[in-house]
This record gives sequence, structure tokens and C-alpha cells, in this order.
Amino acid sequence: MGRLLPALAGVAGLLAVAVAAVGAHAAPGEAERRMLESVAALAGWHAPALLALGLWAERKPMLGAAGLLLAAGLVLFCGAVLYRVFAGASLGPVAPLGGTAMMLGWVWVSVAALRR
Repeated sequence: MGRLLPALAGVAGLLAVAVAAVGAHAAPGEAERRMLESVAALAGWHAPALLALGLWAERKPMLGAAGLLLAAGLVLFCGAVLYRVFAGASLGPVAPLGGTAMMLGWVWVSVAALRR
């Protein structure tokens, strides 16, 4: 876990910057630009969180599991939104499942922080 979450944090940070650039310069339309902004914001917010959780996971393993749940949710949500923007098709409930996974990951972070 010690290397995986910081590596995922780097990927999330890269995704945030790349998607923000595409949204600012090459989005096909206003709706797509807003969706890309959403992906960039979520990836950007979660990158430092994944880094911190990866660093703390050695002392508190529950935080590593929370980080994995956050990362999985981020992949599902961002992947579904990016697929919709670039392929023009929906993946059904994948984005809401990803959002739910991220919310559960944050709940898990809270629970882990309160446990001894």
C-alpha cells in the first residue's frame, strides 16, 4: 500500500491537469466542458488525499483500504464521464457507483480516524 496510493495520487494529479487543459482548449461543447471540469476537480481534490492516505497507511492500515476505495471510485466516476464526453455514450450507472464509492471512502477515512 505504501507505494500504490502515492503512485495513484500521481496519476490522479496528471489526470486533473490534462483534463483541465482539454476542457479549457478542446472541449466540443459547453456541456462537455462542464463535465471535464468536474473530472478535473475531483481528480485534483483526490490526488493529495491519496498521497496522504498512502503515507499514513503504514501506521493505520484502515486508511490504506479507504484510499483504495477512493481510488476505485475515482476511476469509475472519471472513466464514465470521460467515456461519455469522448465516445458520446453513457455507461449506465457507472458514474453514480463511482461517486458512491468515493463517498464511502470518505466515510471510511472518518471511521479510521476515530478508531484507536
